[in-house]
Amino acid sequence: MADDLGYGEVGCFGSTRIKTPNIDALAAGGMRFTDYHSNGAVCSPTRAALLTGRYQQRCGIDYVVTAKGPARETGMPPAEITFAEVLKAKGYVTGIFGKWHLGYNVEFNPAKQGFDEFRGYVSGNVDYHSHFDQAGIQDWWKKLEQVPEEGYVTDLITKHGIDFIERHKDEAFCLYLPHEAPHYPYQGRNDPVERLGGGKIGKKTGGKDIPRAYKEMVEVMDEGIGRVVETVRRLGLERRTFIFFCSDNGACKKGTNGPLNGFKGSLWEGGHRVPAAAYWPGRIKAGSVSDETVLGMDVFPTMASITGAKLPAGLDLDGVDLSGLLFEGKSLPERTLFWRYRKEKAVRKGPWKLLVQGNNTRLFNLGADLGEKNDLALTKPAIVKGLEEELAEWERGLD
Repeated sequence: MADDLGYGEVGCFGSTRIKTPNIDALAAGGMRFTDYHSNGAVCSPTRAALLTGRYQQRCGIDYVVTAKGPARETGMPPAEITFAEVLKAKGYVTGIFGKWHLGYNVEFNPAKQGFDEFRGYVSGNVDYHSHFDQAGIQDWWKKLEQVPEEGYVTDLITKHGIDFIERHKDEAFCLYLPHEAPHYPYQGRNDPVERLGGGKIGKKTGGKDIPRAYKEMVEVMDEGIGRVVETVRRLGLERRTFIFFCSDNGACKKGTNGPLNGFKGSLWEGGHRVPAAAYWPGRIKAGSVSDETVLGMDVFPTMASITGAKLPAGLDLDGVDLSGLLFEGKSLPERTLFWRYRKEKAVRKGPWKLLVQGNNTRLFNLGADLGEKNDLALTKPAIVKGLEEELAEWERGLD
C-alpha cells in the first residue's frame, strides 16, 4: 500500500511524468480497478478499515493518530480483530514492514494485533533517513522494541519484505507492506536529513526540488514493488500468491489526482478514489478492468475467503468478498457505501454520490461527471432524500 499516492500518479491510470512500470505490470497481468476507494480520506482511518474489514468508525479511528498532542496516547483498541489474527489462526505466518499509524504506545503495536513480525514505524511519517517522527522522537521498531536501523525507509521496507518471503517460502504467509512514499517529508535517496531528533531541524528539500523528490519517491517505491514480485516469481510462488496494491488515500496538493476533484483530507473523489490492482496469474484474468465500486474494507473478507480462514463467532464485517469479481468477473451485489471525516460526509449508491460539507449538500452522477462539476441536488430531490435517509440510518448503526 502506498501513502498519499494519487489517482493520476501511476502509469496505468494515466501518469506520463512518473514512471511506474512494476505497478503497471501488476495491473496488466491482473485486474485494474477504476472505482476503488480508501475508506478514509487520511491515513489512520483507512488503515483501521483495511485491517478490520469494517468501517473505521466502529473501532473509534475516525481521525489521524497524530505524533503530537493527546492523540498520541490513543490507538486502535487491541480487542479489534485484524486480518492478520484471522490468518494466523489459519496457520499463516504474518508480517508487516513499514507504516502502522494506529497507535504509538506498545499496547497498540502490530505485534499485539496478529503480526508475527514487524519492522517499521508506528507514527504517521518519519524522516526517510533518520527515522525521527514529527515530534522528534526516534521511531523504528522491531516488534515491541525500538531498534534503530540505517537506511532509506522505502529500501528498508523492500529489504525486509523480500527477506520475509525468502525465509517463509515453504510456509503459508501473509505479508503487509505499507509504504511511506510519497508522503511528506519529500526526500529521495540522496536528499538531506530533515529531522535530527529532539526537535532539531536539518535541511528541508527546497520548493523547486519537491517535484523531483516526489517523482523519485514514487519510482523508488515502484522499483521495490518490482523486486518483491520478482522474488515471489523467482521462488516459484507466483501462482500460489495473491497480490493486491492500493493507496491509503488521494494525493495532497503536491501530487495529482488526475481527472478527480479534491485532494487528501476531503471527501471529493480526489480524497478517496485511488489506484488499485490485483494480481494472481492463473486465477485473475490478465488485462481485466473492473468498474465495480470497491473499498479497502473489502480486502479482509476477500483474504478470508481465499484462504478458507474462519471468522471468529460474532464478528460481522462491513466489507464484501471480492472473489467472484476477481476470479469470474461477477458483479458485486448492490450496496450503499459511506464516508465520514470531520464535517464532511459522503454516500455512494450506483452512480450517485451525495456529498455533505457542513450545510452544503451536493449530488453528482459519477457515471457522467467523474470530476464532480455538475451539482444535481436541486433537480433530483428524491435521490437526495433517499441517500440522506440511508446516511442517517448508517450513522445510527455506528452507535
